[in-house]
Amino acid sequence: MDDKKLYRNLIRNNNLVSFRVVVKETDIFVRAETELFDAARELILECRGYLETYIKQYPEFAKTLVPWTKTGPAPKIVREMIFAGMAAGVGPMAAVAGAVAESVGRGLLDYSRDVVVENGGDIFIRLDGMVTAGIFAGRSPLSMEVGVTVDGCGDPVSLCTSSGTVGHSRSFGNADAVCVVSDSCALADAAATSIANRVISKTDIAGAIEFGREIKGVRGMVVIKEDGIGAWGDIEVVPLKSKT
Repeated sequence: MDDKKLYRNLIRNNNLVSFRVVVKETDIFVRAETELFDAARELILECRGYLETYIKQYPEFAKTLVPWTKTGPAPKIVREMIFAGMAAGVGPMAAVAGAVAESVGRGLLDYSRDVVVENGGDIFIRLDGMVTAGIFAGRSPLSMEVGVTVDGCGDPVSLCTSSGTVGHSRSFGNADAVCVVSDSCALADAAATSIANRVISKTDIAGAIEFGREIKGVRGMVVIKEDGIGAWGDIEVVPLKSKT
């Protein structure tokens, strides 16, 4: 099973309809009360339109690895990416998958009370009660053996995962998985990238968590490297009863 398919089984809810929407490079997986393909596709096109227009005006926005400091008018999704990058100390594109997931998810809340939107392992969630997401950590023996449980209290919450050993995203570290929980999906995405950059070996887990604790807006995190794991925040790390 490829990485994307594994990500798409991280959160299960048998009461929701599942569907996939692909627009150019954007490939999202949605769970909602009804099939909302057309609405989701329009929301993706809207996000991409804003981003593509801004990048056409400022090509460096798509390339920089440091926080974007240029001021001036910008679409909401671009501003969220800029803020997330500044908070986490990374370039704005480190937040793009999370920002798109949240933008689509919040748009779908107009049609469905319960929504889960996954975009490359970055997940926007609006479900009642406790939510447990399995953590895919590549070749680590802890991969899909543990999950993180959060209580959204009926409010949207986001879980974003970054890895230096899984997938194609750029990372300067070797973490098998860094999962960050935040109210902001863009921030969780950028923070996961920044924290993962600081993990080369198991001995770096504690320091990476201390760094992540200082990022305003981070509610909790789990860091996995090989058979080492560390966690902090308003979350609970739980064993998975069975692999999804």
